[in-house]
Amino acid sequence: MVASGLGIGGGQAGAAGSGSRVLGAESRFYVDPGSKAVQQAWTDLLAHDLAGAKAMAELGSWPVAQWFNGTATAQQTTDAMAELQGKAARARQVPVAVAYNVPGRDCSQYSAGGAANSAEYAAWIDALARGIGDRTTVVVLEPDGLALSPAFCGGTAAQQQDRLAEIGAAVDRLAQQRGTLVYLDGGHSGWQNVGTQARLLIDGGVGRAQGFFLNVSNYMTDASLIRYGTQVSKCVWYLEHTPGASADSCANQYWPAADADAWYAAHVPADATLTHFVIDSSRNGQGPWTPPAGKYTGDPQVWCNPPGRGLGARPTAATGVPLLDAYLWVKVPGESDGSCTRGTAGPLDPESGIVDPPAGGWWPEQALTLARNATPKLGLNTGALPGH
Repeated sequence: MVASGLGIGGGQAGAAGSGSRVLGAESRFYVDPGSKAVQQAWTDLLAHDLAGAKAMAELGSWPVAQWFNGTATAQQTTDAMAELQGKAARARQVPVAVAYNVPGRDCSQYSAGGAANSAEYAAWIDALARGIGDRTTVVVLEPDGLALSPAFCGGTAAQQQDRLAEIGAAVDRLAQQRGTLVYLDGGHSGWQNVGTQARLLIDGGVGRAQGFFLNVSNYMTDASLIRYGTQVSKCVWYLEHTPGASADSCANQYWPAADADAWYAAHVPADATLTHFVIDSSRNGQGPWTPPAGKYTGDPQVWCNPPGRGLGARPTAATGVPLLDAYLWVKVPGESDGSCTRGTAGPLDPESGIVDPPAGGWWPEQALTLARNATPKLGLNTGALPGH
């Protein structure tokens, strides 16, 4: 029998925020039959590239998040979300949506843009929420919205406070939709230290959300992310329950493992109610890229279209890890990170030998590389087929 994947509750007790809104382990995420990978499979088939068509058909059979980036009007945004909800409902699957439109997003880098101001952003979030309705929906709220907030790229204190307020207000509006599970930006294990990230999450309203997400558009290993996420969760608890505690009080991912474990064992009760998280495993099957020694004198941009990467764990809510609600494919596999020059004069990417597609542009060669290097090995998602 097919589990509907439509309900919320049960399974993983102890989540922070809207605690009853927990994905059941049987939940199935929405698979778009018209995705870019599926379209590429048809293109490859028509070109008689049977191996490529097979790889892209397999890639396209797995659920990937749909991004909403503020390029449409309010009504178009509501309609687009409602359309996604309708498709997911007919398939009896749970949609995963990315809200990516906060003012000053990506510190005005490759994915620059976003709403013009806080009021415009609030109106956009409201439009998105109206399209969600009452169906179970995972919302990944603003990748890089906290870990790369204004305080970390030359912004003012006022801009930082605006960002935190914008995120917090978005949490509150989205939480009005009774089926919405909102996750906030938790960065990843190679970035902000645990205490800094925990403080950002608290200030951004994680206590009113379902939890936080890790590794969106990045490549850190699941093991490092689970350890980091668990530490962030425990640090959130500690900061919220310990008068006078500061962000640098918490043990972090750069401590010796045994010392960090001992610190948390001494400062966080074993039965503490901890915040849950999800992991973007869309490109971390091979882990992060290590540039060849001595090849680059400038920034090698290890996050930007690194070569030889692969798909990671398949999307599922049956993780077997108490605090980990799901593995998701948030970043669309095969979409470029931007035009990477790795500290050179450019315009070519020294690793790909071409000018990389702009951020979000479809890159068939990268999609094929990710599929071929998938860990575990990529196969067809038979659970997405009718009758399964």
